[in-house]
Amino acid sequence: MPDDLTTPDAPEVLDLPAPNEGDDGTLPLEAVANTAIARWYAVQVASSCEKKVKATLEQRAVTLGVSNRILEIEIPQTPAVKLKKDGTRQSTEEKVFPGYVLVRMVLDEDTMMAVRSTPNVINFVGAEDRRATGKARGHIKPRPLSRSEVDRIFKRAAEKKTVVKVDLTEGDQILVTAGPFKDFQGEVIEVSGKRNKLKALLSIFGRETPVELEFSQISKQN
Repeated sequence: MPDDLTTPDAPEVLDLPAPNEGDDGTLPLEAVANTAIARWYAVQVASSCEKKVKATLEQRAVTLGVSNRILEIEIPQTPAVKLKKDGTRQSTEEKVFPGYVLVRMVLDEDTMMAVRSTPNVINFVGAEDRRATGKARGHIKPRPLSRSEVDRIFKRAAEKKTVVKVDLTEGDQILVTAGPFKDFQGEVIEVSGKRNKLKALLSIFGRETPVELEFSQISKQN
């Protein structure tokens, strides 16, 4: 979504570091009256509804007249390859933070309402304003992401390091398709999704030997 404002009378929108990054975001007094601060906020959403929330919120921002204050909606992702049960590979995308959508916006009552009332949105990420009396939970006060948090999130997505996902569990039979053990068959004894590796027992010189393999080096046998 473009950063340019669509209405001539709208205030200038600036994207400034969050105060907790060591910059209080203060502006010259003559600029304050006609300036709004746009920052990134994390919004928790229902599982697997990230794309639906993004599309719906983009439409609602226009309908509710706040598209000049809800500027960007992002779902940071990295490329991934899913190894299916039949051994085929499917190109897909892996969400950097599943269950969350990032929104760059000017925080006010109208934009908060637009986000919170969007279907499948749970709430902003922030601090709970506890009520002085009673046991009822308070409202969540949205916390802007710091500049370092934003840089880290988008840097991770921009690295484009391919993640390999595999539908394997202990006891599955695999065939090695690449590397020094190509064409060996074996049984999975350990799966490490974070490292994109697994351990399998291969029959080498008549002995069951544990070997560590990359996901990309094997295919699952039926």
